Amino acid sequence: MSNAAEDYRPLVLLKLKDVMLRTGLSRSSIYNKLDTKSPYYDSTFPHQVSLGAVSVAWVEKEVEEWIGSRIKMREEI
Repeated sequence: MSNAAEDYRPLVLLKLKDVMLRTGLSRSSIYNKLDTKSPYYDSTFPHQVSLGAVSVAWVEKEVEEWIGSRIKMREEI
């Protein structure tokens, strides 16, 4: 049986370049997925977290879950 200390996973934030590498998406594709006015808007794509006036990052776990959901969709076809 595992305890809470063993199950703890530190929160990791990813910068845009890391999200681009993990998803294979370009900068513009990522921001299009976040733009509700874009025809490429994806309500399931994780939103960025503001770190300051001009700095943002994404929660690693949310990005991983989104990638996992894309893989699951492929398997359902």
